[in-house]
Order: sequence, then C-alpha cells, then structure tokens
Amino acid sequence: MADKTIVVTGASGFVGSAVLVKAATTGNKIVAISRTPLTHNTAAVQVQIPELNGDTNWQPVLAKGGVEVIIHAAARVHQMQENAVDPLLAYREVNTAGTLNLARQAAAAGVKRFIFISSIKVNGEATAPGRPFKHDDTPQPQDPYGVSKAEAEAGLKQLASDSGMEIVIIRPPLVYGKGVKANFATMLKWAQKNLPLPLGAIHNRRSMVALDNLVDLIVTCIDHPNAANQTFLVSDNQDVSTSELLQMMTVAAGKKPRLIPVPVSWLKLLGKVTGKQAVIDRLCGNLQLDIEHTKATLGWTPSVTVEQGIRCCFVEK
Repeated sequence: MADKTIVVTGASGFVGSAVLVKAATTGNKIVAISRTPLTHNTAAVQVQIPELNGDTNWQPVLAKGGVEVIIHAAARVHQMQENAVDPLLAYREVNTAGTLNLARQAAAAGVKRFIFISSIKVNGEATAPGRPFKHDDTPQPQDPYGVSKAEAEAGLKQLASDSGMEIVIIRPPLVYGKGVKANFATMLKWAQKNLPLPLGAIHNRRSMVALDNLVDLIVTCIDHPNAANQTFLVSDNQDVSTSELLQMMTVAAGKKPRLIPVPVSWLKLLGKVTGKQAVIDRLCGNLQLDIEHTKATLGWTPSVTVEQGIRCCFVEK
C-alpha cells in the first residue's frame, strides 16, 4: 500500500480529517485539500482550494503528476435548515459539477483511482421492514442532496468507462463519532441530561456507521484490487432501533435510561399536530443497509460495534 500519493479532499471535515489520520499510517504521501488552513496536526502536505464547483482549477494539485488516488470527501452536506433559494442548484454546483470537474481533471492527469464518498440517500429515505437497501438497487433519491450525489455517481461511472480511471463509490448512512453534529448530537445531549423521553416503544431498525468503520473501509479501498468500479454500502452491520440507540447512549453517558413506552401511533399524531412529522418519521422509520456485497468483495468487516462507537462520542479530546 505504501509509496502512493493520495489526495484527500474535505480534509478539515468530519470524515476527511479522520481519513487523514488513518491514511497517514499507511506509509503513503498524503495531500490534504481544504477550504481553510487545517487546525489539527497532520503530516500531510496542505493545499487550500477555496471553492469546489464546476470551474475549480485543480492544477496546483495535479500539475506535478504522481497522484495515484483521490479520496473525494468534500461536499455540500445535507442541510437540516436549508437556506438556499434553489437547494437543488446549490447541491448540484458542489456535489455534481464540482465532483465531475475534479474527476475529469484527475483522469486527464493520469490518476488511477477516484474514491467518491456518496450517500445512502442515493437509494432513498427509508426501507420497508425486512427489505434493506442493496448496492445494485435502482437509485431513488428523494431530496436535492440525494439527487446531486446520484447524478455525480452516474457521471463518474461514465467517466470511468470513457477514461479507464477506476471509480469506487461508497454510500454511508448516518456517520457518528467524536464531534458528530446535527440530530445525533442532539440525542447525545438528551442522554447526558438523562431526560425522560417518550421513545421507549420504537421497534424500528436503522443502520448507522461508526466513523472508525467508515474510514477503515475507505482506506481499504485505496488499493484493494476488487474495489475497482464498485459501489459499496457500509454500516456497522448491527442495526438498532431508536429506543435501543437511546438506551446505549444513556448507558455510555453513565446514566440509567428513562424511556417511556409511548405507542408510535401517538408519537405520529403528536408530530402531525406540532408540525414535526418529518422528525417523528425519522425517529420511528426503518433505514437498513445490506452490506454483504461489501464484505464479500473486499473481505472486510466492521471492527467497531455500535456500543463502542457510541462510547467514542463521549470520550474527551
């Protein structure tokens, strides 16, 4: 694995910064791309690229040649509170046009492999009981973020066919770990405060992926021969209900769970009355991934359990 030059975009982000740490252990030369200077220690060569779009000039990174692998983690991430006038256009500018512009320049520069961190939102928003998403399902994105990622994937596959550059697509679900934000961070705060919550009777099944597991898969794909031109779903291979997740969080916070078993039908009625139906749907719905193709193709299994991953969220820096 050693002696490659590997470019990591989004190097200051939640996933990208963790990839830098792991990739540094492989003995390869790492080039870290970010919009702003990195604040964490890294042995990587740092290059600032202020904007990611269809016009970004990647020659400062690619002109000297020698780059063999690009791990593209930079993206306009899913916005819980969207403020763009045209969200789809905003996502497309970065996640579709920006990705394909980089990939085309990479192919022209002789880059051998392009690893794209996509999203399970390409598959859709929810699964029926007992019918998890699979790597070869027909994409059914339902929001602008998912659409932008799906369009990028389609463009990358065509580019791989036209240029010969190998493409690896990885679709994670919710990624959690130290420093996680958004809804998962809110749930961690609930656990720390040990609030009595009416969420003790939710028996759904949801796939997640610990940051360490996702990063391990990404690094595995740097030079695994079977990864070329494949799409991989990734998870902890341990689906949990919302009730189980909150119990694990509360225990990891050193508290005794206080979950009240309110029927899901009541929660959904409450969500409808309060205008929080989308939130309740996420808390109560199913979203499962089948990662058998990933495991069989790469000989890879996640090493971190959900319980271990949640404990990492509470570890002080």
